[in-house]
Amino acid sequence: MNWTARPLRLATDSADFEAQFNQRLHWSADTDSQVETAVEGILADVKKRGDAAVLEYTARFDALDVTAMAQLELEARELKNAYNQLPAQQREALQAAANRVRAYHVAQKRATGESWSYRDEHGTLLGQKVTPLDRVGIYVPGGKAAYPSSVLMNAIPAQVAGVGEIIMVVPTPRGEKNQLVLAAAYVSGVSRAFTVGGAQAVGALAYGTQTIPRVDKITGPGNAYVASAKRRVFGAVGIDMIAGPSEILVLADGTTPPDWVAMDLFSQAEHDELAQSILLCPDAAYIEQVQQAIDRLLPEMPRAEIIAKSLSGRGALIHTRSMEEACDISNRIAPEHLEIASHDPHLWEPRLKHAGAIFLGAWTSESLGDYCAGPNHVLPTSGTSRFSSPLGVYDFQKRSSLIEVSEAGAQALGAIASVLAHGEGLQAHARAAEMRLKR
Repeated sequence: MNWTARPLRLATDSADFEAQFNQRLHWSADTDSQVETAVEGILADVKKRGDAAVLEYTARFDALDVTAMAQLELEARELKNAYNQLPAQQREALQAAANRVRAYHVAQKRATGESWSYRDEHGTLLGQKVTPLDRVGIYVPGGKAAYPSSVLMNAIPAQVAGVGEIIMVVPTPRGEKNQLVLAAAYVSGVSRAFTVGGAQAVGALAYGTQTIPRVDKITGPGNAYVASAKRRVFGAVGIDMIAGPSEILVLADGTTPPDWVAMDLFSQAEHDELAQSILLCPDAAYIEQVQQAIDRLLPEMPRAEIIAKSLSGRGALIHTRSMEEACDISNRIAPEHLEIASHDPHLWEPRLKHAGAIFLGAWTSESLGDYCAGPNHVLPTSGTSRFSSPLGVYDFQKRSSLIEVSEAGAQALGAIASVLAHGEGLQAHARAAEMRLKR
């Protein structure tokens, strides 16, 4: 079948631009009530029955007929064997990607993840102690596709942060194990791995079972059931984010080959029919060239149906008055992935405040960030980059304040605290400070 993709064509100088633009951006994160009901039941059952519930749901949803949890845990030697038995080209690419991801997160830890302290004029020590989480769980999607890159992006920053134990869960429908995923777990330092997925895996990580240990935080993407489960267990454990459909925004000045831009739009559209791909450009003729490239290249794509539905249903080619206006619109969208397809990307980058990741210049395809550039590919979606950040070392650490008040400091601070505590009507607070004051 010859699929056609017709992203919505918009122009910022048209009278109805705002209405059409807002309608195209709209995406509801509300989950289906049936999903919510099912997830609530699964989590309650896993919390109550532990391993027995996990086995039952794994048999039902993944068609794995096993009788003991030991059959769902991957042994360390199986991960290592998967790595050793990969074709040399795949093994070398996986290791190179892991090395780059690890190097980036080591640099991130040096910049943001160290403890610090200082002493004030009274000799009082004030500071912050940074410590890693004890145990984290990473969810790796399985089923329709396998994502070894997700293993790297979730496990490596946890390992760099110093997390004591990394527990991986991955569904393996009908027992089909992806060797690249297992190999990625090996090179990423995963401690234990279980072939469990869905809401039951999230519940097992959040509450603990007789076999799967309870973790402090759960990271990694999944389907609607996984997202709903993560939302429900937040509070019992930490979570990274609730991710929506994937997004790419290309900010183009017309100097990048249009075929490159068309394929970059495809790169997110092929994920999901709800994925969003948007082009912002002040050159109308160039926008038409990109549309022609879409028409020409789409029939070559194995996932043409998904791409066509995504681009036609949620995509947009937007003609702007200028690159400056394009930057302003980009900040309103706050996309997950933002490409600056320009001969001088550094001219525009200072104007761009909100994006999960910014890809500078024509040579920087978003796919390089997905796999091997180094920065994390777990990014905020649905406009949440206005207030949240990519997954990083800091997500696997916590901070404790350090306060050591000197005798002199107790005199200065105690008088201040006493006044404020009395003002709040908390006399014991005031007395605790006053008792340390010299009479």
